[in-house]
Amino acid sequence: MQKITLGLGCFWGPEENFKSKPGIIATEVGYAGGFSPNVTYEEVCTGRTGHAEVVRVILDKKSFSWNELFQIFWESHDPTQLNRQGFDIGNQYRSIIFYYSENQKLLAEESKKQKQESLLQLIVTDISPAKEFYSAEEYHQLYIYKKK
Repeated sequence: MQKITLGLGCFWGPEENFKSKPGIIATEVGYAGGFSPNVTYEEVCTGRTGHAEVVRVILDKKSFSWNELFQIFWESHDPTQLNRQGFDIGNQYRSIIFYYSENQKLLAEESKKQKQESLLQLIVTDISPAKEFYSAEEYHQLYIYKKK
């Protein structure tokens, strides 16, 4: 099993996309990449904590490949939009990949390079080492699944 943390706009839809795939063991939404400790949703929404809304994905790399994971990542948002996704605007909605190993970094960079070849606009997705992850409040976890 391996984990990776991904920011691609509001975390509800991406979590639903990832959790439904065979080979994804678990997902958890939260906040990462900022400088304030123990943040809340309300604090992150101010844009002053530096955090992104993210989905931490735990995958079984024997039954789910990094290529599949990154394909879902690129197709689930517009990586050419800086600090926004659709009507959601702010640095908390930025496109970012937080990696946990040098191998993940290389795979993410290669995936970004390949995706860039198919786009006319520049990809603004950041690729950074994983930082402290703060779990989002319980009502955000599996939000779309619970609303069905």
